[in-house]
Amino acid sequence: MTARHLRGALLLAAAVPIAAATAAAALKASHLKLYADRHRIEITARPRPGCPHCHGEGGWWTGGAFPEMEACGCWSDRRELRIRLLPIPAWNEPPF
Repeated sequence: MTARHLRGALLLAAAVPIAAATAAAALKASHLKLYADRHRIEITARPRPGCPHCHGEGGWWTGGAFPEMEACGCWSDRRELRIRLLPIPAWNEPPF
């Protein structure tokens, strides 16, 4: 490996953690949540902390004896992004 290739590989190795940290900071600032494992990458919305309707709780309880939570529009009306990476293996027998 020449010095030029080695320098390029070292720059790339240093750039990946910086890019990941930048992406995480951008997602946090835009009120998005990132989840990643070997099967999928998901980017979902989070409630805004300064929302005047839900005050960052994500919704409110409605109803009487059996209340249900009504989601606030600050996060429930936004789209989700899911990217499948590896298929989840099928079970040959039940897990119990």
